[in-house]
Amino acid sequence: MEAIVIGNARRAPWNKGKLTGQKPPLKLREIWAIRIRLQLASNTRDLAMFNLAIDSKLRACDLTKLRVSDICLGSRVASRATVMQQKTQRPVQFEITEQTRASAEEWIRAAGLSLGDYLFPSRIHSSPHVSTRQYARLVHRWIGSIGLDDAAYGTHTMRRTKASLIYRRTKNLRAVQLLLGHSKLESTVRYLGIEVDDALEMAEQTDV
Repeated sequence: MEAIVIGNARRAPWNKGKLTGQKPPLKLREIWAIRIRLQLASNTRDLAMFNLAIDSKLRACDLTKLRVSDICLGSRVASRATVMQQKTQRPVQFEITEQTRASAEEWIRAAGLSLGDYLFPSRIHSSPHVSTRQYARLVHRWIGSIGLDDAAYGTHTMRRTKASLIYRRTKNLRAVQLLLGHSKLESTVRYLGIEVDDALEMAEQTDV
């Protein structure tokens, strides 16, 4: 890509030296590798955030703004939750697995959070909750901790991971569309990149 010329100055393209395009989802073994590292480090906040990011399939802007009341019924984390998406202003429902409930409850107790509090309060006084930029840095740290090139992954990796696993197991595109909160099926097809992936998979299984 050529440099952009502004007046007499030449400015490098914004994506020079960066990997662009869709961020790949994590594989099952990679999910467990990150979980184990966070458990061994006794990092209760990051473990709860990681597990909830995988389960909820929420965008970074929605995940970071979760309140305790969004996922709890009384003092217990619910098995399902519904959140209004900031981008689409449409509600999306997600399941919360047993291990995610356990890690979230442990974090809520450890942090002394109440129902009205943000689930992931910021350690920076100027922000009431973890920012999307802070979350992105955490994602890169998690990815890098298991030896992957963190430049190839991002926050959408977390959103795509479980959706991709569900699609691979069920081939039920409509179900994945609902879980991601997409209004159009075409958006889900593009988001998962399934047409390309499926074509390659079929090609690999075909001897010529």
